[in-house]
Formats: sequence, structure tokens, C-alpha cells
Amino acid sequence: MEEKYSLMELMTVIAAREIHDKEIAFVGTGLPMLAAMLAQLTHAPDCVIVFEAGAIDCRLSQLPMSVGDSRAARKASTLTGLFDVFSTVLQRGYIDVGFLSGAQVDAYGNINSTCLGDYQKPKVRLPGSGGACDIACLSKRTIVIARHERRRFPERCDYLTSPGWIDGPGGRESAGIQGGGPEVVITDLGVMRFDDQSKRMYLSACHPGVTREIVKENTGFDIDVSRAGETLPPTSEELLILRERVDPEGIFLKKE
Repeated sequence: MEEKYSLMELMTVIAAREIHDKEIAFVGTGLPMLAAMLAQLTHAPDCVIVFEAGAIDCRLSQLPMSVGDSRAARKASTLTGLFDVFSTVLQRGYIDVGFLSGAQVDAYGNINSTCLGDYQKPKVRLPGSGGACDIACLSKRTIVIARHERRRFPERCDYLTSPGWIDGPGGRESAGIQGGGPEVVITDLGVMRFDDQSKRMYLSACHPGVTREIVKENTGFDIDVSRAGETLPPTSEELLILRERVDPEGIFLKKE
């Protein structure tokens, strides 16, 4: 009998599975932190977690509330600051995988976290890049996590804060970007990846109970759903570790 799980638990498990053993992962607060901790406790024990605030290669025993929480520094091989993380780790090409999010994600994986509408007279002014543009440009690959709504997935972003594949094949190279680009987009409806040839987003898997039609209705561009399977649900072991070791207090995985 299949064990029940929440949507947040499912998304965390999917994100954790995208982290490979021995990879160096640039991790932010929330779901990416949960995913990295779960990966380290399961299939990727030697993955290296890097936090923006300065903790590198930590071994978490308690879930930090943020990247600046002192618990993020447990058994870190290096405890430095934001400048060193970006200049001596990210900019030197050591980050294998970086986590990103934003208000808009377009068909080529470009991310907008700057404004909605015209930049000079925006409908909404958003926080901006922070370090997201650096992560998008300099990581070997990126994982995007977003809420799946039609307004959040336009054909083209209102503003390009963090580049994905820009406008298709060769887009990153033409812009002088050396990093690898987006690999997967994880949402509350499914998992999207990018076609090797066109670099456009396509639906790789629907979450259980979600149809291809639902994904199309909630996407603001024409998305290929022909290759979609169903998301592999969490295993009992993944759920047990997630609930009892990663977030036993339900800080992010709020208990119902």
C-alpha cells in the first residue's frame, strides 16, 4: 500500500534525487536545503553543501532556519563569508549544481526576479537577483523550483534576471556565459526538462493525480507534453529520513 505524502515532501525528494554523490551544491533556504540534507543522508553522502553565507562542506544534524543560521556551520571544512563563496568557489567554476527560483520562468529557463511589466514603470517591483544571476551563469547546471501557474510560466520573461538558455541553442555562448545552464524545473504539478536540440522546456513527468492537460492549462507557452511519464513517488526510506531526521519539527514540511 502506497504511503501518503505531501506535495512539499514529493518536491523535496525529487530535488534531492537530482543531486549526485560527490557533487558540490550551492544551496539556499527552504526546499533546496531540505533536498541537500536528504541527499546527503541517502544516496549522496559525499555531496558538498555550500551556503551563500559562508559555510562550506558542512554535515547537518539539525535543519538550519536559513543559510546564515549557525547550525549550517556544523562540521564545515571551511567557514568563510559571502565574498569567498562567490569569488573563490562559484566564480572559479567549482559549483556542480545550483538551486534557483523566481517570479517567472520562461520557455528557455530564463528567470525573472526583478519586476513584472515594463522595467521603467513596473506593475510589481521584485527583490532582484541577489546572487541568482551568478549562480545561473557559473554553475555547471541549475535546478529551478517554482510554483506552477500560467502567469509564472510565460513564453518570455518580462525581465531577464538570471539567464537560462536565453533564446535557444548557442544563446549562452553568444552572451559569453560559460556555465552549463538549467537542467530541470520542479514545480507543484510536475518535472520539466530541456530539449537537447531546441533548448525549450518540455514536460518530463506529471505528479501523481496531475494530467498533461492540467500542465498545459497552467503554462503560458506551448509546452511539449508528449514525453511525459509519472513522477516516481517517494520511498518509505526517503519519507522516514525526511520526517524524522531532516525536518522532524515540521518547520518547512508543516505537519497536517
